[in-house]
Amino acid sequence: MLRLSGRGGAGLRAAIALAESSPGLRIALISKVYPMRSHTCAAEGGAAGVIKSDDSLEHHFNDTVGGGDWLCDQDAVDYLVQQAPRELIQLEHWGCPWSREPNGSVAVRPFGGMKKQRTWFAADKSGFHILHTLFQTSLQFPSIQRFDEYYATDLLVDDGRCQGLTAIEMRSGQMRHFHARAVIVAGGGAGRMFPFTTNGAIKTGDGMALAYRAGVPLKDMEFVQYHPTGLPSTGTLLTEACRGEGGVLLNKNGRRFLQDYGMGPETPLGKPVFKTMELGPRDRVSQAFWHEQKKGNTVPTQWGEAMLLDMRHLGEKTINERLPLVRDVSISYMGVDPVTDAVPVRPVVHYMMGGIHTDIRAATPLAGLFAAGECACVSINGANRLGSNSLTELLVFGRRAAMSAVGYLECGRGAGNDGALGALADAAQARIRALIQRSGGKESVAGLRKEMMQTMEQHAGIYRTGEGLAEACGKLADLRRRYAAIELHDRTNVYNTDLLQALELGSMLDCAEAVAVSALARKESRGAHQRLDFPERDDKNFLRHSLAAFNPSAPPRVDYRDVVITKSQPGVRDYSGGHQ
Repeated sequence: MLRLSGRGGAGLRAAIALAESSPGLRIALISKVYPMRSHTCAAEGGAAGVIKSDDSLEHHFNDTVGGGDWLCDQDAVDYLVQQAPRELIQLEHWGCPWSREPNGSVAVRPFGGMKKQRTWFAADKSGFHILHTLFQTSLQFPSIQRFDEYYATDLLVDDGRCQGLTAIEMRSGQMRHFHARAVIVAGGGAGRMFPFTTNGAIKTGDGMALAYRAGVPLKDMEFVQYHPTGLPSTGTLLTEACRGEGGVLLNKNGRRFLQDYGMGPETPLGKPVFKTMELGPRDRVSQAFWHEQKKGNTVPTQWGEAMLLDMRHLGEKTINERLPLVRDVSISYMGVDPVTDAVPVRPVVHYMMGGIHTDIRAATPLAGLFAAGECACVSINGANRLGSNSLTELLVFGRRAAMSAVGYLECGRGAGNDGALGALADAAQARIRALIQRSGGKESVAGLRKEMMQTMEQHAGIYRTGEGLAEACGKLADLRRRYAAIELHDRTNVYNTDLLQALELGSMLDCAEAVAVSALARKESRGAHQRLDFPERDDKNFLRHSLAAFNPSAPPRVDYRDVVITKSQPGVRDYSGGHQ
């Protein structure tokens, strides 16, 4: 048997690959939400893959490595760009309704940091259609058994290998033990450790924390991506496709301010949109907002400072065809129609470049454990992910994790010791029971969560300082200590959301501490990690991946691993020219 924890795009893609390659395999698909509520559904803009005659795998490789500020493992990037077209064409064969050109070919749009148009899309609901396509495809395989609304609590590790996991069945409150010869974690990111994020409530770092506590390092956790265009009221994402279709960013003076930050000259509206400007990489565009705010050039709103995303010149027909969800969301949550008015936006936490340390095969250092999707760090994103690479990554490495797991099973490792695994499962259950029964605690989940979010927003945001990060490390260590004193108000079994939120908080605290400690140790500025006290990139000392190792009673230990460089030596990230 093989277990998958997480049922978004990466988990479903892995399950399908497993079922196709090994029909006799029993596959348990475990998730804390129903498949269509996985966060892949929220992705809007599209998935990158070379398909047009003016593009090439080399272009995709160079854009990705340069966009990641040379912290990407280049062998993994090579694998991604080679496999991307295959995966996207496979999705089409399974029924994904990609948008088309007038001649019937697949339509592609420009995305930030990419010098060629290579982002496949389905209007602005790409993740929705990808997830539905994968889920519908998975239904044809009887070997895939779903366990909806199960919260995974612990990996079962014995004899130096992962042999299953424990999970709470939400509707009954019962702890279930899943014994397996291999486990794939595809649990998504951890953006909810910040107060203002595009991430849904489910993205609490549970998969990362599962592996982390089991002894697998978290890699490059200091690199947290801000997306430049979230709604100030809710953090809801307005996809990068808004800018790919020709939307522009303005400050309070109506100026396209990105020209002041090394992202190309201003061009009149109505001219071709393939100039860098608004299609600069997300880290640079978000940092430009920070500087504009310091200059007093942002637009005040009741939710804080913002800039303006102007799409009026695109016209109602284009907006309705290419950006219907963006229009609906802008009207519903801001009361602003992008057809007639510029929409206030601001940078919001969007994606974790870091995650569970894996190699190019999606294998972790723990035998029998594999990882894919945002929870994993392979690393193809380096210090800054390019938009539309994430949906491609979950497809490519979801399948890669499945193939690696099959290879591992074929090596002949037998089933584990039932007695030892039973004892581990009993210990996991006892920990949950003690949490539910605890009394006299002085801490609340909501209180600790609020303090954690405030700490991360204040000290681990777009720009950071050593002093602030040191303060964050101390605060988070204190919150972890205080977490041991929380008391639950709900002691029932059926859908105990109080318990689930407490467990999610524990995961977020572990991930947040890995972010802060890794950021404090990285004394340079690279991609999404910007230190005001170390403003330059330092390839001599920090062209390396950070590896944060869990310690239950102390802050994590940070080690380093060399970046894999195959053909592209570190250079200058130049976005002053235009897209071709």
